[in-house]
Amino acid sequence: MQEKQINHPHYQLSYFVYGKGTPVVLLHGYGEDSQIWKNQIDYLAAHCLLIVPDLPGSGKSIITAKGKEEWLPNLRIESLAHSINELLIEENIAACIMLGHSMGGYISLAFAQLFPSKLLALGLVHSTAYADSDEKKIVREKSIQFLAENGGYIFFKTSMPNLFGKKFKETQARVMEQLIEQSKAFETAVLIAYTRAMMQRTNKANVLASALFPVLFVAGPEDIAAPLTDIQVQATVPIKSYLEIIEGVGHMGMLEAPQEMNQHLSRFIHLIP
Repeated sequence: MQEKQINHPHYQLSYFVYGKGTPVVLLHGYGEDSQIWKNQIDYLAAHCLLIVPDLPGSGKSIITAKGKEEWLPNLRIESLAHSINELLIEENIAACIMLGHSMGGYISLAFAQLFPSKLLALGLVHSTAYADSDEKKIVREKSIQFLAENGGYIFFKTSMPNLFGKKFKETQARVMEQLIEQSKAFETAVLIAYTRAMMQRTNKANVLASALFPVLFVAGPEDIAAPLTDIQVQATVPIKSYLEIIEGVGHMGMLEAPQEMNQHLSRFIHLIP
């Protein structure tokens, strides 16, 4: 394992590199960092060159004072996609497989729209190509207000349990508590900027329709953030599409069912020449 860093005027991007072979980038979601993939890293690193970044403002990737002034207030999902492109340039990677969880999936889709030739394949892990509905945008606005008044810890203490399936919540409460505790590391301004960026993102179904590369969808029947019914419809759109449903799982299959998730991701990776 190598820990590396890219210095940009607006942020320092920290990332980890494991293994060798076909380049695979794992993108974490909202309120997470690269360690959300901890149950996948060792397994997948045996099959590929695995690159796992902390998105700017998450984990070890800090946003500079200049970035907080100039970059963060205008953050878009595309901004984060550009930061991942800088990582690929730094690593001299012409094309990769990109697998994104939740907000990481939104970033992967934006990357696919901006840099389609740089993708060998795309994976949406508990994520959706759809933009927020009007109702969802109202929820995002309320979340921004709540974050501004209470901070990220109280926000995730309230919302995080809803992301897990019923059985996991009943038997693995400690895992959820650890994630909630880790949310204390996030600056409120970063979480607000992420939330606004997700709210403002556009529908990317056209990206799925025009994709010349294979697309993987991983879904959970108990996922309220990326409903299975939506994912099943989206999985009919790409020319080459693979849908994996993990029973009894909500939005966090990497933690809820790590063995099944590892098998689905590695099988997809091995499909790519």
